[in-house]
Formats: sequence, C-alpha cells, structure tokens
Amino acid sequence: MHNVAQRAMSEGSRFSHSGLVIGIASTVGLAAFLYPFVLPALARAPEQQARSSEAPILFAIVTILCLLAIVLDVQPKPGGQQLQHAAKTAALLGVLVAADSALRLVPTFLGASPIFPLIIITGAVFGSVIGFQMGALTLLVSAFITGGIGPWLPFQMLVAGWVGLTAGWIPRFSSTRLRLIAIAALGGFWGFGYGAIMNLWSWPFAAPGLQEDAGLYWNAGLSTTEAIANYAQFYLVTSLWYDAFRAVGNVVLILAFGAPVLVALQRFHRRLTWQPWTSFECGSDTPAHEYIA
Repeated sequence: MHNVAQRAMSEGSRFSHSGLVIGIASTVGLAAFLYPFVLPALARAPEQQARSSEAPILFAIVTILCLLAIVLDVQPKPGGQQLQHAAKTAALLGVLVAADSALRLVPTFLGASPIFPLIIITGAVFGSVIGFQMGALTLLVSAFITGGIGPWLPFQMLVAGWVGLTAGWIPRFSSTRLRLIAIAALGGFWGFGYGAIMNLWSWPFAAPGLQEDAGLYWNAGLSTTEAIANYAQFYLVTSLWYDAFRAVGNVVLILAFGAPVLVALQRFHRRLTWQPWTSFECGSDTPAHEYIA
C-alpha cells in the first residue's frame, strides 16, 4: 500500500512541477502583454524597435519553459510503465503538433483557422499542461513552415498556449455530445479572445508619439479606465468582425469534425494514463500491485 501511495505522490509531483513551469511561462507572458501600460517611456519608441528588442528574450523564455515541462513529464520516476506512458504522451504531443502545424497551410477565410480546434480538443482531453504545450509549440513549428517568424511569434505562442491551457478546465462530461458542445463554446470564446489579447502586443505602439486622446489609441496620459475604453473602441473598429469569423470557424469545425478526433484522443489518453490497481487478499498484509496499460 505504501508503494502505491508513493508512486501516486510521485505522479502528482511530476504534474505539479510541469504546471509550475507553465505557470511561470504564463506569468512572464502576461507581464509582456501588460508592461507597456506601466512603462510610458516605451510609447516614444517605434513599434518594431520596441517589440523587436524584447521578442527574442520572450521567445527564448517561452520555448525553454515548454521544453522543460516536457522533460519534467518524461523524467525517470519509480515504476517503469509510468516512465513509458509519459514518454508515449510526449511522442503523441509531437505528432499532434506536427499535424496541427501542417493545417496552417490550409487556406483560411479572414480570421478563421483550422489550427485552434485541435489545440482545444487536445487540452480538453490531456489537461492544461499538455494543452499549453500543444498551443505554444504548434505556433512555433507552424511559423517555420509558413515563414511567419517575427516579433509577434512569442506572443502568438503564449496566447495559443492559453487556449490549450483553458481547454483543460472543461468539465469531463460523460456524454461525448455534451463535452463537444462545451469544447465548441470555448472555441467560440477564444475566436474573439485570441484576437483581443494579441492586439495588446502592438496597440500601445499603434500611434507612437500621440499626445492627445484620439479615442482609439494609448498614450501615457490615460488613466486605466480611459485606456480600457480606448482599447475597447480600437478593438471594435479594427478586429471585432475579423475575430467573429475565427469564432464561427472554430465552432463549425469542432461540431463538424471534432467528435471522431475527441473519441480517438480519449482512447489514446486511456491507454497512456498510468493507473494503479490494488487487490487485497484475506489474511495478507501485503497487497498485490498491477499497472494497467
């Protein structure tokens, strides 16, 4: 019994360590999105110069932390099958990232993109840590495939990571249809959320040197309330309808093609999840242990 408890604690520790790494990456990313609001001097710097200087640092931090989380998942732990299952999960993550990255080559209509449904479904099945890695690494690999490398890339990786992370919070309904509806609803939400957050990386520099409130842009003299109001107007004017196509696209793709993908990933998850099974024999103080593959 002691051995089972020790292995269960080891499994929980592994995921808590990976979750801590993802939490650090998310905190760094949140600061990267919001710090122009607390450093008015940046408003005097051209957008490309300001973001180009910080992007390589942020890119290195996010990428290293994602890889570290994967290493923590597959590091040796007591129990050979436990290590084997973690390694298989990491391998499956690589396959999913490669497949989803290739989907970025599919022609899109305005903001609609086929890459987000797989990120959300993966996070819903395998949890927040794998979901974050799925989103961040998909944007990284697909950027090399499509040539979309620039100062915006680490910010895209972070927001896509958050898409997968929040998918892990979806309740695990017993009904596949109900679960698919919940996944589609999250896809619709992130259709708008992805664009709204991504705008923040460039919005403070959209009108550098602006000294007066034009109702759309950020400047150092705005209060927090005024800045929020300006950004809301900026988003409505520049991004709302574009993001609406992404939201509708996510919902349609998930409802149309998500069910077989969800069922397949759930089957893989069951096979790759380490589960202890303990049997007790009358008159014996030592239980037998077996690990179900």
